[in-house]
Amino acid sequence: MGILHFYTGLCSLPPTDPGSHLLHHESGPAGKVRAVSLELCYNVDWTEATDPSDEQRQRLRWLFTSPFDPEAISTDPSLRDVPNSFLVEIGPRLNFSTAWSTNAVSICRSLGLPAIDRVECSRRYLIQLSEGACLSSGERTGMTARLYDQMTECVYAQPITSFSVSAQPVPVSEIDVVGTGKLALERANQQLGLAFDEWDVDFYTNLFQKIRRNPTSVECFDLAQSNSEHSRHWFFKGQLRVNGEEMKASLFDQIMKTQNHSNTNNIIKFSDNSSAIEGRSVTCLYPNNPTQASHYSQRHTTRHLVFTAETHNFPTGVAPFSGATTGTGGRIRDVQATGRGAHVIAGTAGYCFGNLLYPGHEEPWEDQEFPYPGNFARPLEIAIQASNGASDYGNKFGEPVLAGFARSFGMSLPTGERREWVKPIMFSGGIGTIEAEHVQKKTPELAMDVVKIGGPVYRIGVGGGAASSIQVQGDSSAELDFGAVQRGDPEMEQRMNRAVRACIETSRGNPICSIHDQGAGGNGNVLKELSMPAGAIIYTSKFQVGDPTLSVMEIWGAEYQESNALLSRAEDREFLRSVCEREKCPIDFVGKITGDGKIVLVDDREQAGAEGSGEPDTSPRCGETRHPVDLELDWVIGKMPQKKFVLNGMKPTLLPLTLPADLSVRDALSRVLRLPSVASKRYLTNKVDRSVTGLVVQ
Repeated sequence: MGILHFYTGLCSLPPTDPGSHLLHHESGPAGKVRAVSLELCYNVDWTEATDPSDEQRQRLRWLFTSPFDPEAISTDPSLRDVPNSFLVEIGPRLNFSTAWSTNAVSICRSLGLPAIDRVECSRRYLIQLSEGACLSSGERTGMTARLYDQMTECVYAQPITSFSVSAQPVPVSEIDVVGTGKLALERANQQLGLAFDEWDVDFYTNLFQKIRRNPTSVECFDLAQSNSEHSRHWFFKGQLRVNGEEMKASLFDQIMKTQNHSNTNNIIKFSDNSSAIEGRSVTCLYPNNPTQASHYSQRHTTRHLVFTAETHNFPTGVAPFSGATTGTGGRIRDVQATGRGAHVIAGTAGYCFGNLLYPGHEEPWEDQEFPYPGNFARPLEIAIQASNGASDYGNKFGEPVLAGFARSFGMSLPTGERREWVKPIMFSGGIGTIEAEHVQKKTPELAMDVVKIGGPVYRIGVGGGAASSIQVQGDSSAELDFGAVQRGDPEMEQRMNRAVRACIETSRGNPICSIHDQGAGGNGNVLKELSMPAGAIIYTSKFQVGDPTLSVMEIWGAEYQESNALLSRAEDREFLRSVCEREKCPIDFVGKITGDGKIVLVDDREQAGAEGSGEPDTSPRCGETRHPVDLELDWVIGKMPQKKFVLNGMKPTLLPLTLPADLSVRDALSRVLRLPSVASKRYLTNKVDRSVTGLVVQ
């Protein structure tokens, strides 16, 4: 039939809503906005040819109605265009089925409404202008842009009548390195936003000319993400020449050498998603059957302590809330993916940002004239929204934040050089435990299943590895930056966490042979790491996609969140399926370990659609069919040479300390106490339910 619309009537504007932010920035004596009104619209995709019955409509009304205002839901909007105002409707992109929709459809089907296959909520804003105010088309576009996330949302010019889209996936192409040489790769570098530096371009040009074949666009994108500075830490592991003298060891080697003089209680170090130190023997409760409701039994086990930390700096600089949520989510998955699976307990958070320039509370050391990049958020927004994002994700997942730190700094040095955290640091630390028998990942073996668990593939976080590496590797642009930022879904992460926990707690033996969390580079990176050194064949048709317009490159390279990859044996398939079905966590058996040391991606979506969902045919690999990815793992993840970096020290210009003559002790103390590094950190930790797991004592 089409889309049914249910309107909520006027809603109060939450402080965190984009409309509130717009009103805050555009109101006041010099502002052009007098008021912002909001109503929600539930867009229901009704698939039956006949209209819903009165009873079915009543069920939908009941579902969308607030219990405090049962008469509010209407099939007619309450907000309409009036003079000196404009109406904007914002909703999810039509090709992007949201996690909220998945949950809503599940509820509808539980209510006996099987004809509904998608429900999306849109926001309708009436922007009322100040008396005498007049907006240019550019100003109106700018105001509208503040109301939505351009990555996942769009403007509905009219009430939508269908979720169908006509866009087609971008086809795979070849980069003519054999014929054109380095120039072809440099052109692809610009067009695809690969952030290759000169070393990368030379290395891959020589590689593909040596094997006498052209790389595909997917392979180039894969190499850019999987072998980015962000993913491979070239600088950290590189050969350094400092002030003309070659360092005998890399930075990474120097840190590893500290283990020669430290405590010997390390269980995992420098070899996994997290580190672990020796724990103790404990008695824990375990479900007798994690695939269903069952009794619990006591078991004695040895559990080691896990700690991990990561930073999520670039995404937090571009989109503070989303960047911090997915920084927290990625770090949670680092704990999950330790060994053959680990338990998540709690987290920590920390932020470094520039001068806050808080309106009405500017500090004497802050320079009001410092410019900031247009594609980065200002330090004050980062301080507030990044903390909100991390806390929001932790609360929804169910992880308390125990401690935090904050630093603010920005100044001009005597040389005129500016030092400031313009690109912020978003630090996320995690604490967990791991069973002693799950510490060691198993080596990939022939015919093992390659499995993905977690959320479906979305066009989210495309190119994040390369975008995060531009300080070391190359240039970027604002539109590529925004596309590289991920979006988090903590509920899906919790479903996946419960599925992993069921595997590591089952008495039948953990079916997970090896597990890795998905991060920068998406499937292209995590599946290579998982299958190294044995190699694997992967099929695009086996991935659940949340967007039918995804290209092969996006399926392979998007850093969509809440996804882990694991290896298991064929005899454990049904157990894994039953666990994930119980937890409503998607699971895909996407390929097999082959043992030939290659990673091959087969685009068999048309073939699978025509022949059903049976086991894919592996024969094309042996023929002359060109696949989107067909790489020797040693070429791209194994025996790669060190990069070389030349550094020259700069002698600092130091001036004697001078204090203002009229500075009192009270004023000095007041300034010190206002520094984020000294002031209370409760705004970092006390937004989160710290007793959510029952494992935290305050």
